Amino acid sequence: MTNISADKTNRMLFSTEEEIFNKLIESDHPFRKLNELFDFTELAGSLAKCYSELGTTGIAVEKGFKALLVQFWEDYSDREMEMALRYNIVVRWFCGFGLVEETPDHSYFGKLRKRIGPGRLAEIFHKVNEAMKKKNLFGEVFTFIDASSIITKTALWEERDRAIAEGEKKLNNAIVSNYAADKDAKWGAKSKSNIWFGYKRHNAVDMRFGLISKVAVTPANIPDYKAVKNIAPKQGMVFLDKGYDYQEADQWIKANGATPATLRKNNNKQKNFDLDRWRSGIRMPFESTFSKQSKRAKYRGQTKVLFQCFAEALVYNLKKAVHILPRLATVET
Repeated sequence: MTNISADKTNRMLFSTEEEIFNKLIESDHPFRKLNELFDFTELAGSLAKCYSELGTTGIAVEKGFKALLVQFWEDYSDREMEMALRYNIVVRWFCGFGLVEETPDHSYFGKLRKRIGPGRLAEIFHKVNEAMKKKNLFGEVFTFIDASSIITKTALWEERDRAIAEGEKKLNNAIVSNYAADKDAKWGAKSKSNIWFGYKRHNAVDMRFGLISKVAVTPANIPDYKAVKNIAPKQGMVFLDKGYDYQEADQWIKANGATPATLRKNNNKQKNFDLDRWRSGIRMPFESTFSKQSKRAKYRGQTKVLFQCFAEALVYNLKKAVHILPRLATVET
């Protein structure tokens, strides 16, 4: 009788999958908060156009999109993501898979990233930001723009040797695409000692809570200031370092309706040391935004690296929102 009673009790406690998930997953888990804060059905709805209405029914696009979020949230490889969906109860629940439902293997994620592409992911990134603006997470008064390096390969000795064997004197940016596996990557340099092969990530950071508002990617040899026209805000004051002290950058910012607050080079006749010290102090707390993002390219090619940067920016903003919004609600009440 005791065994029968225990069995009935277990059935009452765990009568549905939802109850099982609720029992096993902490009420304050970040993924629970994420589900409460954002409508992922609506966000992923635009991705339905990636699929044909013909043929067999595959994995729901919302599940796939959430899986990609988890992948960048936890910095999983495709194989690690496969295992997380299979064995991690929280990941399985967040992505919408049942307890015994079959989950995708590692090959699915690369295909999904290619199908979505950076353009559609950028649309979702901006939709999430619009939702955050309605929650007062963006101030749109001060914006900080800066660039950081993304390394696609640390050494190209084999490529250099092949180029020399074919009669080239050295492997420079003019010919490197003929030999490197990543045809879009180039050498960039911040100084004589800081040289890398790959890309630059350009972010515009709203200076209310440090959320990323715009993203761009260029080969590493492109000067920082040339990316300003793609990520300048449409209002407020824009803080930039000396690498952006060019007339073109100022013009692009003003044409967008914003005001440049660029740290001027020492040889600039408009240099005001006191003003630049103030500008430097204002932007300093937000420089950490760039240090918290990946310095390595996960994929080859500028298009795929752009996808990576949008995904990382999206996850970065969502992580901050999960922590900031509950505190804001407490203050407001």
